[in-house]
Amino acid sequence: MTKYLLTRLRQSLITLFLVSIVVFAGIRALPGDPALALAGEERSPEALAAVRESYGLNDNVVIQYGRFIGHALTGDLGTSSRTGLPVADAIGQALPVTLELAALSLLLAIVVGIGAGVVAAVRRGKPEEWIANAIALIGLSIPTFWLGIVLVLGFAIAVPVFAASGYVPFGTDPVDNLRRMVLPAIVLGSGLAAVVMRQTRAAMLDSLSADYVRTARAKGLSGGSVVGGHALRNSLVTVVTVLGLQLGHLISGAVVTEQIFVLPGFGKLTIDAVFTRDYATLQAVVLCTSAAYILINLLVDVVYSVIDPRIRLGGAR
Repeated sequence: MTKYLLTRLRQSLITLFLVSIVVFAGIRALPGDPALALAGEERSPEALAAVRESYGLNDNVVIQYGRFIGHALTGDLGTSSRTGLPVADAIGQALPVTLELAALSLLLAIVVGIGAGVVAAVRRGKPEEWIANAIALIGLSIPTFWLGIVLVLGFAIAVPVFAASGYVPFGTDPVDNLRRMVLPAIVLGSGLAAVVMRQTRAAMLDSLSADYVRTARAKGLSGGSVVGGHALRNSLVTVVTVLGLQLGHLISGAVVTEQIFVLPGFGKLTIDAVFTRDYATLQAVVLCTSAAYILINLLVDVVYSVIDPRIRLGGAR
């Protein structure tokens, strides 16, 4: 197990290093002079020269990259040209909002998606399967922005059960926090739940027709033991793959949902950085998003090894 984890960790670190090079080069390939954005309204030649000197823009690209990596390893992601505050502070304030939204959406997807997928597979050809497939199709078809508007009109305005916008930290007021996060979580998690349901159903149908399931039934095991202990466990490898990929998408793709519900999360921070040409913030946001994808894939590999030991033994070679 240790050898397998060290192998995956080494691969993740190499990938993160390569990603940092791509992010650094990509930001500098954007059209326009970063010094013009950093200088603001004062764009005299003297001011531009001072900005370039202050931010090291006159140095060699290799030196700039080395400085960028060195600062990033110490938690210094630069200073925002829009606010004048450290980018790390802005990310520290925005990231918990998006992580909470992603966690709630993922919880919804796991409970609804896996549950409906198992029911649809076990009750194949029955009304339960038709209902589950219809709900999944609706979840995949409805646009995020439309569903958000409908939920706000229905459950925040017509029947004011939940709040329509804003954010309150969970530690400050847990009840008010959930009132403001439930609707965004439903909007963001409905599509993921539909994807998880379809993948779970397909994997479960393959497992239920396998020889080891027929053997388990022949041994006299109960239906719950056969479905939960044998078929579902072997189906989880596919489901975990989907969840891992979609969790990274939830973190980076919550822009529309956060805009609808006015949540001060990662998506809003990204939009503000793009519109104001805040290169330092944009660079940090892309790097953090890439690091999140790499970390999630590493965790997925670890979960693989727990679900199926054959993966762990094969990956350690």
